[in-house]
Amino acid sequence: MTKPLNIGWIGCGRHARWMLLPQLGKAGFRLAALCDRDAEAMAETAAHYGVTQTYSDWQEMLAQPGLDAVFMAVGPQVHHAATLACIARGIPVFMEKPPAANHAQALELQRASEAAGVPVYVGFMKRYSTGNRIAGNILRGEAFGPVLGITASYMTAPTYFAGEEDYTGFYLHHCVHYMDLLPWLAGSPLAELSVRRISPAKGRVLFHMGFTCESGVIGHVVMGTLQSRGTPMEQIMVMGDHNRVEVSNVIHVAWHRDPPFKAEDPAATLDPGCDTLTWSPNFTAAANEDHKGYAALLADVAAGLSGRPSAAPTIADGVAAMAVLDRMIALLEAQA
Repeated sequence: MTKPLNIGWIGCGRHARWMLLPQLGKAGFRLAALCDRDAEAMAETAAHYGVTQTYSDWQEMLAQPGLDAVFMAVGPQVHHAATLACIARGIPVFMEKPPAANHAQALELQRASEAAGVPVYVGFMKRYSTGNRIAGNILRGEAFGPVLGITASYMTAPTYFAGEEDYTGFYLHHCVHYMDLLPWLAGSPLAELSVRRISPAKGRVLFHMGFTCESGVIGHVVMGTLQSRGTPMEQIMVMGDHNRVEVSNVIHVAWHRDPPFKAEDPAATLDPGCDTLTWSPNFTAAANEDHKGYAALLADVAAGLSGRPSAAPTIADGVAAMAVLDRMIALLEAQA
């Protein structure tokens, strides 16, 4: 039996408690220490997971012996500072996105990680959302052929980033996901960017970002703060030649190929070789599934930390995403 990895955790906010911490045990991690300035949230989390070592200062937590890695889900400035401190101590890191406040800070982390040989993983879980993983596997298969275009929509509501009418939180915590997901689906980094922006009221924005990848793939993504979070927020369509994969709300997948017309064929049937294939999860099954992707992401991080093959996103992926995000923000601010 593999020995659990002892984890020090920074940040006991709602996202960490609801999305990330419940997945640790399944991935083979042991929560050994907690850190948060909110004493009540930390005490509640510590009691839930049976953690006795708690800290209000992450620098004090890093001095605790026996930590195999430090995980964090806080703000970008703490991500940057705490990760640098972990690297200096030789402690591997997993952090939620964004890895830092900007591309320059993320690049500093990458250079420190590579110089010290200390791995740093970033929580781009969109690659691991079930529908997106299915789509990614189809796109990389021989039957799909070259990706030619991508159209996507990834919306949210203004209340999600209340008090940040300059959209900093929206860009760093929401938009950054697609700065990683789009090149992952295209199989190529984004190159040219363009934006069109409209803002009907303070705190409310809608924009279209057009892009061309280095490989020639073209596309656009629609993002903004104009939709209710109580509705499905996410749509993706990837096009090839007589091939199209659509992912809706990360849990509905359709692969359209090149079927014949059916109406005038009395022997018409459904051909698995060319007709549309679809998938949706069975939520009535007695299975502990996590279609958003956090469980699969942390399982891959565990593999990487244990020296096994892993495709978990690294700080290099974070640097690439932040470079595109910085360019996008500059274009949007020029139109504000």
